[in-house]
Amino acid sequence: MSLISFHRGLIATAIVFCFGYAGWEIVSFTQEGGTGSLVVGGVFLVLGVGLGYYLARLMHFLGYEKSGKEPS
Repeated sequence: MSLISFHRGLIATAIVFCFGYAGWEIVSFTQEGGTGSLVVGGVFLVLGVGLGYYLARLMHFLGYEKSGKEPS
């Protein structure tokens, strides 16, 4: 297993956590109210989307798209 594969798995886990926690906070907002839950839910939703973008473009961020070959 390469370090890049481990990094992808770690990012995917973080994405699942962010979306799960955002959902929890948004449900908490709908049940109990309070803008704090809504704000925190929104922040984690944005973080999840950002991490998703990073995961989709990981090879670009690492500079492998320029050389045309993927690391082994």
